[in-house]
Amino acid sequence: MSKENVSFKKLKKDIRHLKIRAKVKGTAEAPRMAVFRSNAHIYVQLIDDESGKTLLSASDKEIKIVQAKSSDKDGKNENGRRIAVAKKVGLLAAEKAKKAKIEKVVFDRGGFKYHGRVKAIAEGAREGGLKF
Repeated sequence: MSKENVSFKKLKKDIRHLKIRAKVKGTAEAPRMAVFRSNAHIYVQLIDDESGKTLLSASDKEIKIVQAKSSDKDGKNENGRRIAVAKKVGLLAAEKAKKAKIEKVVFDRGGFKYHGRVKAIAEGAREGGLKF
């Protein structure tokens, strides 16, 4: 892959992120649930944009999961495990939000497509009781 393609992909992601951030604002009543996905990990933050404070965060580093090289007992491949971990991160974020008395959030996918691990976080958070 050439440098032109890589920079074009990043540019497209940045444009998507700017469009999302222009519309999505977090408040104390409904903070912004920001998702960041790297190749290795996935992170979630609940942010109050009015005061500029991060209310809470969750990541897959907090979840103790022993990962096998090829497949786990459920027969899931590497990507299937990563999606399952992302769903658990969503549940963890919802659990922390409930303790902080937060029930409603606005979802910020951070320029990432609503697919795979990002979608799994949203589904896990909804299962945990967050409304968005």
